[in-house]
Amino acid sequence: MVITKPQAIILIILSIILEACSTRQELKLSAVNEVPRLVVMSAFEAELTQLRSQAEITDSFIINGRTYYVGQLGGKDVVLVLSGISMVNAAMTSQTAIDHFNVIGIIFSGIAGGVNPNLNIGDVVVPAQWGQYQEQLFAREKENGWDTGQYTSEFGNYGMMFPQYISTTNNKEPDKEKRIFWFSVSSEMLTIVKDVSDKTQLQRCTTSKICLEEQPKIIVGGNGVSGPTFVDNASYREWVWDTFQADSLDMESAAVAQVAYTNSVPFIAFRSLSDLAGGGPGENELSTFFQLAADNSATVVIKFLEKLSKQ
Repeated sequence: MVITKPQAIILIILSIILEACSTRQELKLSAVNEVPRLVVMSAFEAELTQLRSQAEITDSFIINGRTYYVGQLGGKDVVLVLSGISMVNAAMTSQTAIDHFNVIGIIFSGIAGGVNPNLNIGDVVVPAQWGQYQEQLFAREKENGWDTGQYTSEFGNYGMMFPQYISTTNNKEPDKEKRIFWFSVSSEMLTIVKDVSDKTQLQRCTTSKICLEEQPKIIVGGNGVSGPTFVDNASYREWVWDTFQADSLDMESAAVAQVAYTNSVPFIAFRSLSDLAGGGPGENELSTFFQLAADNSATVVIKFLEKLSKQ
């Protein structure tokens, strides 16, 4: 039988459709290391310094341009890695770690801008949930306000900016999109942090002997927000507090929280306040208290791991 050109085209189309409808196969990625490990991440090299200095590194792997250090920290098997700055870098590094290691949990340690007016530089916050507060609609301006079209939000706006929920999936329910704003951290991990918070001493003075007026403290629970913008604006900071009741804001944690949610991996983030996101009385304090804040966060992480290793 001679197949005409139109018939050949129809057969090709049918074969494509049949292939698409065939049973989906799960893509298996080759893991670099099968030992169950916690991933410990930071955005900046200085944030990871104390953690890496106290870890027993046994090997390292370069994947997608980043070095993943494997070993032990605080009695736990870990992978230490720099995520890079901001949301996309943090998400990429988190997913890469999950794809190539046997990840049983993700821990983020680093600095943040303080939002809660009752907190101070040097304090360490460990929020119970994280939101991507700069996922926003920029609304059309009208004579009598703003036109948000079909988009709605439970959160108040900052001028034309209206916060929106994230559309995401979870590997337990493939292709089922859910709209989420708050990504919860591991309740079990949060309980352990509560157990060690009263027994952990934080630094009050920098190496150059610049001391904070208040002794830093650890705040467990509450909200944190993340977005791809460095904030140094008092008005915007006030709006973030009024709108989200967030203790801190940063540029990575909520992105990692979403990746952890998608992969059903426990997650928790430790953030020490290096500045007040524009709420201080003078110049931004980041350059002065960066290392103190980074070290305070790392101190709590290590105490957390030590407690976890005993359970």
